[in-house]
Amino acid sequence: MVDVSELVASLAQRRETVAVAESLTGGLLVAELIRPAGASVVVVGGIVAYNSDIKESLLGVDPLLLRSVGPVHPDVASAMARNVRRALAVDGRPATMGVSTTGVAGPDAQGGQEPGVVFLGLSWGESVATRRLDLTGSRDEIRALSVQHALEWIAETLERGLVDFRE
Repeated sequence: MVDVSELVASLAQRRETVAVAESLTGGLLVAELIRPAGASVVVVGGIVAYNSDIKESLLGVDPLLLRSVGPVHPDVASAMARNVRRALAVDGRPATMGVSTTGVAGPDAQGGQEPGVVFLGLSWGESVATRRLDLTGSRDEIRALSVQHALEWIAETLERGLVDFRE
């Protein structure tokens, strides 16, 4: 489990900033990132794009992509992570890292995906990558596990660099 205080301190030491775009986690990820004191140096903000129209209008996800593959897809997670950096730019400077969550928490399937299918996106520098998670549990457990996996991925990226886990 990631110590969020240490993660925020590591991001601050590296002068990284983070912007978050969330769907299924509904703000839980950015809430966890801002929990430690000093997070304002690192976290620029978050957009909860629970509705696909918001993914399009605020995050610039291609409407043709959303219509063709639905909101729960690695390409959507990738676009969310990449575009939230610009959407939440401060003084014209995009965040150095964008993180996104999109998936199905349940109890019903959505967009052809079963509950527990989650895609995380991470954009850092010129790179963007996605991870697919196949989680089990209740709606709340799937959302909490998605946040945990996203935090772990941020920590791994700082340690090892960004690796593409696209399926």
